[in-house]
This record gives sequence, C-alpha cells and structure tokens, in this order.
Amino acid sequence: MNKKAFIFDLDGVIVDTAKYHFIAWQKLAQELGIDFTPEHNEQLKGVSRQQSLEIILKIGNATATDEQKTKWLTQKNDEYLSYISQIDQSEILGGVLPILDYIKSKNQKIVLGSASKNARLILEKTGIMPYFDAIIDGNDVSKAKPDPEVFALGAQKVGIEPENCIVFEDSIAGIQAANIAGMTSIGIGEKDILNEADYIFNDFNHIEVEFIDTLINQI
Repeated sequence: MNKKAFIFDLDGVIVDTAKYHFIAWQKLAQELGIDFTPEHNEQLKGVSRQQSLEIILKIGNATATDEQKTKWLTQKNDEYLSYISQIDQSEILGGVLPILDYIKSKNQKIVLGSASKNARLILEKTGIMPYFDAIIDGNDVSKAKPDPEVFALGAQKVGIEPENCIVFEDSIAGIQAANIAGMTSIGIGEKDILNEADYIFNDFNHIEVEFIDTLINQI
C-alpha cells in the first residue's frame, strides 16, 4: 500500500476555535478604538499572531511601539487561552473524527500543520492528540503561510515526500502553501475563496472514505 501523509491545519479545519480568535481580537481592537468586523477577520486566517496585529493596526490606521505591540499580543493570547482552556471534544467539527479514524485504519501518516502556538493544548483538550504522528505548530516555524515551511517540516518529520502529502486547509494562504510545497491541496470551506485548491469541500461531512482511498492509491 502507498504511504501518504495527511496534513491538517487546525483552526477552522479540525476544530472551531477560530471563533475564539475573532472574539479575542475584536475585544482588543475595540479597546484600541478600531472597528474589527468578521469580514476583516478573513484576512487573519492562516497568519501568525504578530502579523494579525499588524493587519488590525493597519485597518485602524494606527501605529504602535514594539513595547505596546508585545503587551497587546500577550493580552490577546491570554484572552484566547481563557476561552480554549474550557473546550472539549464537542469543538471538533462535524465529520472530522470518522475521517481521522479511517486514515488511521489504513496505516497512513497524520500530521498537524498549524500556525497556532496553542495547537498542542487544543489537541489535548479535545482528546485527539493520539491520532497525530507529528505536530508542527507556530513554535516550530519562522515563516507564515503561504510559505510552505510548516508543511515541508511536517512531511520531513514523518519521512514522506511532498508529492505524497495531502493538505486540508481553510485559508487561501494555506492552500497556496500546500501548492508551493508540491502537495495535494484540499480546501475546506467556500469555493470562491479557496479556488486555488485541487479539491474543495464545504466540510468533512461531504468527504467520503472512497475519496480518501483514491488519494491513498494515487501514484
């Protein structure tokens, strides 16, 4: 049987913790007098915490010292952590667990490739850490998506060539990163946003195990 690596982004793909990022960023933005909308939040998908703050400051035409930025980044993360410290398996998005189970049953590699520095905490809280053969998160990378670093490191860690890796992503930056890495890209979400992906599904409830078989058997 072919050996493949299935690489999953975290927020918006496996768990719905993206909403907690939005709430925490919105709270900070309000304190800074910046109107931060769900539309603005789309720009933050798949980018680092530092970059996210820069985007929000740009939206509000605001400037800040490095000291202020450091303080705000800590404040936002503390706020976010207060939400995710209370999550459980109910946060896992529909259809994800059956797909993880199926991939595992086929003895394929499962990797996490996320910009989140809190990825391990989230995997522990939701009880799905044992599924993963490797975890690459925001603590392991220096370049944000669309740079393919996070996925390339994940592939290396499990010893699978990029052409045998399949990436599940909900952001255009993540899809671009997978494509640049030479991996198969699967968009989870809106077709018009993720139109550069090789395949697109609304969510994991729309992914059949036969499709996973097809990906495993691709030469």
